[in-house]
Amino acid sequence: MELKNIKINEKSEFTRKCIGEAIVILLKSTDFSRLKISDIVKKAGVSRTTFYKYYTTPYSVLKDYLSLMVSEYIVKGENLGQDKFFNYDHIIFSFNFFDRYAEFFLTLADNKLHSVLFEGINEFMINHLKPDKSISMYKLYSYAGALLNSFLKWEENGKKEKVEDIAVTLEGFIN
Repeated sequence: MELKNIKINEKSEFTRKCIGEAIVILLKSTDFSRLKISDIVKKAGVSRTTFYKYYTTPYSVLKDYLSLMVSEYIVKGENLGQDKFFNYDHIIFSFNFFDRYAEFFLTLADNKLHSVLFEGINEFMINHLKPDKSISMYKLYSYAGALLNSFLKWEENGKKEKVEDIAVTLEGFIN
């Protein structure tokens, strides 16, 4: 990740979230390639110095913002365990958790920034599930892609299907 080597605490996390949220808001009306640091810091209510204390580019902000979500996901889902990662309950948990951040996911998708999402979810899979003899990295990548793509399509289609029905399909696919 491109986050600069800084001491992480509640204040820095709050600041980083503000910067990430500012970019998501700006992306609703501005193409990513046209984002300016001056617009980001104004919207976030921080200085340019603060921006550059943490980041080198707007892209690095998005990657970090997603990593903050992943950290929360890990904490809230820790009772699910790796052995239950591919099951029905975990899929439902994932969809419900991601739904809280639907605006972020959909805004990135609308701006053709799927690479941020896929890099983030693949990194999570490799770093937190650790492929081994029982779980190949390609099973992790397949599951990550299926989970992310299904979630995005579910959101884009107005969440018409029940999460439980999607979970049954995905559990059958991956297992």
